[in-house]
Amino acid sequence: MNILLQQARMIDPVSKRDEVVDILIENGTIVKIGTHLETKETARRIDMKGKIAAPGFIDMHVHLREPGFEYKETVETGCAAAAAGGFTAVCCMSNTNPAMDNAEVVKYVGEKAAEALDGLVDVYPIPAVTKGREGKELSPMAELVECGAVGFSDDGNPVESAAVMRLALEYAGMYGAMIIQHAQDLSLTKGGVMNEGAVSTAIGMSVMPPIAEDLIVARDLILVEYTKGRYHVAHVSTKGTVELIRQAKRKGLPVTCEVTPHHFTLTDEAVRSFNTNTKMNPPLRTKADIDAILEGLSDGTIDAIATDHAPHSFDEKEVEYINAPFGIVGLETAVGLAVSQLVEKKILNWIQLIEKFSTAPRRLLRLPEIKIAEGAPANLTLIDPNMEWTVDVTKFKSKSTNTPFAGWKLKGKPIGIINHGMIRME
Repeated sequence: MNILLQQARMIDPVSKRDEVVDILIENGTIVKIGTHLETKETARRIDMKGKIAAPGFIDMHVHLREPGFEYKETVETGCAAAAAGGFTAVCCMSNTNPAMDNAEVVKYVGEKAAEALDGLVDVYPIPAVTKGREGKELSPMAELVECGAVGFSDDGNPVESAAVMRLALEYAGMYGAMIIQHAQDLSLTKGGVMNEGAVSTAIGMSVMPPIAEDLIVARDLILVEYTKGRYHVAHVSTKGTVELIRQAKRKGLPVTCEVTPHHFTLTDEAVRSFNTNTKMNPPLRTKADIDAILEGLSDGTIDAIATDHAPHSFDEKEVEYINAPFGIVGLETAVGLAVSQLVEKKILNWIQLIEKFSTAPRRLLRLPEIKIAEGAPANLTLIDPNMEWTVDVTKFKSKSTNTPFAGWKLKGKPIGIINHGMIRME
């Protein structure tokens, strides 16, 4: 298929180009970038005036739930949600059933991904650090790297043992892979459901103090300095962790991190509603934590934005707060929240935002670089930066609708993606 994007605002963090151009795509390759381009009558012409063409977004933290929890999400519905949210790629986490800790499960997910939307959305596996995600014995990392693993994480569970984490950093380092830590000291959070602070005291909820995250990160950074292994903190939520990572980067340690839209948008004040869609792990923190996260995004301490897309069925969430599972869906609201909370409020400019959604996560995961250039594969996310829209869960492509943002009015919306010679417009 030939595609001509006309008068697109092309924003490419690799080349630092931000200009209005036409982009001609033939058989999945960008063949010409210029003005007033012409193409065959059969080509699909898309009017992109006032709209953005960016390198394809990748969400490096997604729970596709398959195998084992197909009633929450499948690879197919997860990929559909990703496409609707403007993502041309996702990284799937290991907390499936059975856990993604062996080649058979990785291959199974890969086969499902190839079938979903005809392979429009790339799916990269992030298998478990340890067998069964139990934190005791390392998974067969060499075998998993051969199957396409781009990192390792027991996400949902921390690697609590310092001895196991040391080995993980050393072994993964042999293959250039990163360890992605769910930073949580379980001895401090057992039975907890929300952040420890004034709100938890007022409403009488059991707590998950911010130091539970900070302590694990602090310990791990000592191990990183000792082993020189590559280390990434998932879903950063505290000002303490942001500062620890900032200091580690100043020392030149191979440390990176991500943040979710809900952690730079909502505080623990939202829990006063007792809406179980405000229950996530790590929990919503305070305004001081959000301020630190916004500063970390602005100064580059925080490398990437990821959703921690965690689907749950309606029945699972429609229970008492203390009994509800942690997590929310995020693929279909991420871009709108980021534009509304970061670009519109001048925390990030467009090129910075696009980098944190596209080229930066790929660089962290050591995936092939993507850029908007003649001769490069057309891997693009198309965005209407001025579209104002309301979050309507009845229109979600995800199998689940557990979001605290239902009914929110947002600005900025993905309108399509292009990948592997295919285009999907919303």
